[in-house]
Amino acid sequence: MTRRALIVINPNSSETVTEGIDRAMQPLRPLGMPIRCVTLAEGPPGIENQHDADLVIAPMLALAARLEPDALGFVVACFGDPGVHALRHQTALPVLGIQEAAVSTALTLGQRFGVIAILPASIPRHLRAFGAMGVLDRLAGDRALGLGVADLADAGATRAGLARTAARLRDEDGAEVLILGCAGMADHRAWLEDHAGLPVIDPCQAAGAMAVGRIALGQSHRITGG
Repeated sequence: MTRRALIVINPNSSETVTEGIDRAMQPLRPLGMPIRCVTLAEGPPGIENQHDADLVIAPMLALAARLEPDALGFVVACFGDPGVHALRHQTALPVLGIQEAAVSTALTLGQRFGVIAILPASIPRHLRAFGAMGVLDRLAGDRALGLGVADLADAGATRAGLARTAARLRDEDGAEVLILGCAGMADHRAWLEDHAGLPVIDPCQAAGAMAVGRIALGQSHRITGG
C-alpha cells in the first residue's frame, strides 16, 4: 500500500524543475512526513505569463483528483499560484500555493520584501496577486532576471543574474528579504543568501513547510468534521 504523502505538483512539464523542487524539499523530510514531487505532463515547458498559467489549471485539477487518495495535502509549485483557489474548492485537504506562502513567510523576516522574477511578463501577474493579498505597501520591488525557465538550467548565467538583481533590490529598492520568484531557482537559495547578505526565501520550501504544519495540526481551509 502506498503511504500517503504531501503532494507537490510542478505544473510545467520540466522534469529538471521537478528534480530541483524535490531537492528543495529534502530539509523537510527528516520531520517524518512523506513528500512526493510530481510533474504535470500536459503543462508547458515553463510557465512564463498569464496565458501559460491559465492553461495548466484544468489538467492540474484532474491530476490532483487522481492523486487525492494518496495525498495528505497539496502544494502548487508555480510562482503565480495557478489553480490554487480552484483546488481548494475541489478538495478539503490543505492546499498551499508557493507564491502566497513565500510572501506570508517574507512578512515575518523583514519589513519590505523584494521578488526576483524570471521575465518581465511575469511581473504584472505577481503585482495582481500582491494587490489581492493586500501587501503592496510591503513590496520593495519586483525585478526580472530576463531568463526563461529553460535558461535557468545554466547555473552560471542564473547566479550572475540573481546576484545582479538581488543587489538592485537591496541597494536601490530597500528590500530586507528576497523571494525567488520561480520554482526553478530552488538550488540557489543558500548561495544567494550568503552572497546578498539578506534572508532569501525559496517559495517551494516556504509552502512545503507551511503544508507540513497544516497537516500535522489537522488544519485546512474547509472544516469537514461535525
